[in-house]
Amino acid sequence: MKKVFISGRIPVEAKEKLAQHFAVTAYEGEGLISEKELVEGITDAEGLLCLLSDAVSQEIMAQAPHLKIIANYGAGFNNIDVMAATERKIPVTNTPLVSTNATADMTWALILGIARRVVEGDKLTRAGGFTGWAPLFHLGVEVTGKTLGIFGMGNIGKAVARRAKGFEMEILYHSRTRLNVEEEKELGARYVSFEELLTESDFLTLHSSYSPELHHLLSWEEFRKMKKSAFLINAARGPMVDEAALAEVLKAKEIAGAGLDVYEFEPKVAESLMALNNVILAPHLGNATVETRAAMAEIAANNIIEVLNGRQALNCVNPAVYG
Repeated sequence: MKKVFISGRIPVEAKEKLAQHFAVTAYEGEGLISEKELVEGITDAEGLLCLLSDAVSQEIMAQAPHLKIIANYGAGFNNIDVMAATERKIPVTNTPLVSTNATADMTWALILGIARRVVEGDKLTRAGGFTGWAPLFHLGVEVTGKTLGIFGMGNIGKAVARRAKGFEMEILYHSRTRLNVEEEKELGARYVSFEELLTESDFLTLHSSYSPELHHLLSWEEFRKMKKSAFLINAARGPMVDEAALAEVLKAKEIAGAGLDVYEFEPKVAESLMALNNVILAPHLGNATVETRAAMAEIAANNIIEVLNGRQALNCVNPAVYG
């Protein structure tokens, strides 16, 4: 019987579905799997269902001679050496689209939370700091009518823009590919240069997939072009933001605040950020809903079932393996 290894805890329904077809083993540890444990798990496996937090390198693949598919539990796949997988004729799959609404909702949770200082207020109330309503007590800023800047107008960026219409916001965006006129009109979004996105946005939110050229997309120079009243939201990928620079501009109030769900050296969070009150730090909850995580698990399982039964992957990110 063909063997499948799951590198972390996933919704049980997907594991049971795979077990109907294959011999399934899984890492059951509390923390993230180590490289040694990952190698041990896939040494004689034909299928790997890995988590977004697992680095699957060329060296790791070399120790799994029977591997026929790597199904990533996540929309992104920068944790996998896709080029090495392609050279070995191993299809790599992801779980696109199903994360869109959950991540857009999380983005809006960060926008509203930082604008209205909700997390600060919660801490203050628990510490006994709420002694009664007062006109100047714990003021935030309104979101309605402000300018939202979106970097990366893919599925998630579009979903964020649709929600912004309910707040009567002016929507600016910059993206690798410009939308067509009909889409721009439907979203009420205006394409601008990256420079204008920085200078005009009251809330700047990142929604691009990561690539090396986007490393430190936002650093000292970019932050200093933003309004002092502006907020940064990052629910995309941590390395797009220079965290050392961000901590300094937040501390100096050169921008008003930030809402982060991802980190440059994840899962490590910079101590300099944790010391600040004008930043919300969420533990990578973008698609962390019961509905979305179940759908992601099912997609990953279905890809493994298809490939190990001699068919093509349903969500292949390296179609050259079939060339």
